[in-house]
Amino acid sequence: MAFGYPWGMGYRRRMPHDAAPAEVHAIADAHILDVRESHELEQARVEGAQHIPLGSLVERLAEVPRDRTVYVICHVGGRSAQAAQFLESNGIDAVNVSGGIVAWYRAGLPVTLGQDA
Repeated sequence: MAFGYPWGMGYRRRMPHDAAPAEVHAIADAHILDVRESHELEQARVEGAQHIPLGSLVERLAEVPRDRTVYVICHVGGRSAQAAQFLESNGIDAVNVSGGIVAWYRAGLPVTLGQDA
């Protein structure tokens, strides 16, 4: 892993765009990819989101849909921005959810909290 990116130095950087949580929530059937670690999901998560931790994204890339936009979320937006860049470099239309699950929750959008998460 080079410079903190699991996909290494050969990675071609392309900046994906960001979307506010309310924008993503307003999209019917938006495909949300949560790249946080499993223990983070125990605290809060967006119901129905696909979960692939950032560190596993390279080997699990085939699980990410290529036929629709993927909205990537993490805790506050850093890891999801990295993941969205990686997905974009692999031909997947990816959008970073700005502010992550923290902004999602603060916007009053639905989350599953606690042990049920």
